[in-house]
Amino acid sequence: MSQTPRALPGDLTPREMVERTIRVDHAGEYGAQRIYAGQLAILKGGRHDATLRHMQAQEQEHLDTFSRLIAQRRVRPTALLPFWHVAGFALGAATALLGERAAMACTVAVEEAIDEHYATQEAALGEDEAVLRAHITQFRAEEQEHRDIGLANEAELAPAYRLLSAAIKAGCKVAIKVSERV
Repeated sequence: MSQTPRALPGDLTPREMVERTIRVDHAGEYGAQRIYAGQLAILKGGRHDATLRHMQAQEQEHLDTFSRLIAQRRVRPTALLPFWHVAGFALGAATALLGERAAMACTVAVEEAIDEHYATQEAALGEDEAVLRAHITQFRAEEQEHRDIGLANEAELAPAYRLLSAAIKAGCKVAIKVSERV
């Protein structure tokens, strides 16, 4: 007789876990779009314009995928999208105002937090969610590419890089936890 672990009070059902995954990933990709919009508003036409637009285009593909999944799976999006609309743009614009290196430092910090987040999701999704896991695997690879682009463009030479990076990563982790639930 096989023993399946008993659910504890407060444990998520598989459906609830998938809903949280889709909800938070949709919110994160929406926020990423807004960060790039803020950066491009300040750095438009600069030497990193094409690079930022490339990363923004990939984030749009990610957002489109999660928007489709929200509709197909009938998942409630986070109620915080209006907040992420403003906060994402503000983060992108503020880091761009600090300079191109700070904008790249923002990308590195966000993508490192997202890489960790996506890795956790990949490990948690079962075989019955192979398609969702495949999307997350692909998007994680593209987020790692964005991190590498930021590092190649001197992100670590941004003023107060360690402090800036730590603050952005902490903000991302809070945003993830809140967007899963709200």
